[in-house]
Amino acid sequence: MAFDDVFSRLFSRPAPIAVTRERALPGRTAPVLPVPGRHAALGTPIDGPFPAGTQVIGLALGCFWGAERALWELPGVFTTAVGYQGGFTPNPTYEEVCSGLTGHAETVRVAYGPDLATRDLLARFWELHDPTQGFRQGNDVGTQYRSAIYWTDEAQRDLAIETRDVFAPRLAAAGFPPITTEIVSAAQAGPFYLAEDYHQQYLVKNPNGYCPVHSTGVSCS
Repeated sequence: MAFDDVFSRLFSRPAPIAVTRERALPGRTAPVLPVPGRHAALGTPIDGPFPAGTQVIGLALGCFWGAERALWELPGVFTTAVGYQGGFTPNPTYEEVCSGLTGHAETVRVAYGPDLATRDLLARFWELHDPTQGFRQGNDVGTQYRSAIYWTDEAQRDLAIETRDVFAPRLAAAGFPPITTEIVSAAQAGPFYLAEDYHQQYLVKNPNGYCPVHSTGVSCS
């Protein structure tokens, strides 16, 4: 095949399209991680119970391997877990999510205590990735790599909107397009399904594993 043909096929691929509920895969009744363990870095339970006063939020910012590590390293984080949220298929597998036929985003669930302000957590979220790319982060292309905030109380929602509105003009001044991040309630997004065990704290288990950096370099603080 001529180089021009290869180049055309690589760079003229249609943009990913979000699957509808009617076309989503059927899934299964049993979870793919039936017995959650403890956090490989923090030693805390990844699926609770959480201490009194703990807040929980779902953050989607591309490949969840590197994102999870960056978030669990924040002081005040009790535990993190990676999984799938915002889709239709019950108890999806990683391969199903990667197909784009479940509707889920790769999501990091963060459980954090009062020592970490929600505003600071969200500022870190915005700074860790490029929230303007739609259904992709760099070379990771697909609806599962979209940017999203799945809030669990109205204070989180308000701060998500507030920090977005602070960050957007800073991005624009640096030449970036508008933010595409979904900001929806966890109730609306649907259940958070824990990913398979080998994905949990992946970079502890695989220190040299894939860990792309898609930060814009723009500060939200």
